[in-house]
Amino acid sequence: MQKVNDRRAAGKHSSGTRILHDTRAQVPSPKSQVPLESLAATLAARLAEQNKTLALAESCTAGLATALLAGVPGASRVLWGSYVTYTCEAKERMLAVPRALLERHGAVSAECACALARGALEQSGADLAAAVTGLAGPSGDGSETPVGTVWIACCRRGEEPRPQVFHFTGARNEVRLAAAEETLRAVWSLLENKAHDRSA
Repeated sequence: MQKVNDRRAAGKHSSGTRILHDTRAQVPSPKSQVPLESLAATLAARLAEQNKTLALAESCTAGLATALLAGVPGASRVLWGSYVTYTCEAKERMLAVPRALLERHGAVSAECACALARGALEQSGADLAAAVTGLAGPSGDGSETPVGTVWIACCRRGEEPRPQVFHFTGARNEVRLAAAEETLRAVWSLLENKAHDRSA
């Protein structure tokens, strides 16, 4: 399985949404150096250390990232809950993603991922939110968006979401599991950036 990670920083999407990094490089999607369960446990410990709670909004992963985190003993200290917004209707009804946004940009977009993250924060009592939306395949959604495209966005209260895009190749459930893993890693990065900000 391979992934292309397209993170654009210091720049903006055509809609004005800020996106991390501005490089595109195709690299083999590495198997985790630690099991996903260990990644989830490490993230849970970091959230607890910073006394933060997390809400998740999952579309293509349909709760996989949440399940990984919930598998950690004591996860209730840090996992506020999650929203499985698999359809556009669910995105609208559960997290108030505007229909106009979905019609203009599509469900697999930076704009949608950011709206999901904002909605998860607004609807929950969590300190942080992460959202993931993508096309796992094997077929597309009728748009020009290629199968394997996944957008992930994270944010804290009072801050704008940080979206990033991945282009995975592989079987449907490989893509979904890779997206869940990258969602947890995105939350870790958000926490680490905050920690570095405090120490600077």
